[in-house]
Amino acid sequence: MSSGSAAAALQDRVILITGAGGSIGAALARACASLGARVVLCGRTVRKLEAVYDSIVAAGSPRPAIAPLDFEKADASQYDSLADAVGSEFGRIDGLAHVAALLGDRSPVKHYDVPTWLKVMHVNVNAPFILTRTLIPLLERSSDPSIVFTTSGVSVRGRAYWGAYAASKFAVEGLMQVLADELDTEARIRVNSVNPGKVRSGMRASAFPGEDAALLATPESVLSPFLYLLGPDSREVTGCRFDAQL
Repeated sequence: MSSGSAAAALQDRVILITGAGGSIGAALARACASLGARVVLCGRTVRKLEAVYDSIVAAGSPRPAIAPLDFEKADASQYDSLADAVGSEFGRIDGLAHVAALLGDRSPVKHYDVPTWLKVMHVNVNAPFILTRTLIPLLERSSDPSIVFTTSGVSVRGRAYWGAYAASKFAVEGLMQVLADELDTEARIRVNSVNPGKVRSGMRASAFPGEDAALLATPESVLSPFLYLLGPDSREVTGCRFDAQL
């Protein structure tokens, strides 16, 4: 997709991005905004969201909205409040990109900390399910709605010591496929997933502290499948997994 066609495709689209204060989430938010989208920045740390907000405004892109939500601690009323606020301001959601995630421990299952396992599964699986379920009515108001989950290379074949993170990404792929099958006939909402691959990010640094980050892809370089799936060129594409790096 050329930058010109992408700019036309995302013009005036309302796109909510979770993990918008992190490496890939922030890059995706800035890219969507630069292509004309009205972005809702969703994440845990207000300071990071405000930094992304400021960078988008400074670039002359459409002014975004900030929707703080701590997926580890949020209760039902906070999800409902977020949906009410977005609905009041924008009236609909055209794109929902799930980027937020926790890594957890890199340790054998035999020794995996139980509270950490539960926290990772909640943030990576339960929270996207709850948020999606809460926002489906706003997605149904769109003429071309799209949901994009962020997956991983360890969601295809499990690898030792990836513990809850790998298990959660398998679950995310399953949730994506179930939703795609349901919403394809019920609501015209397409649902897909993207594996960014090895990306220069805080999470990657935590997983591989000795790795040379300069050899990794930048967050900006892995956005093409996200932008494709959030725009109209991907109409009729649903239930698919995309790899950002071959």
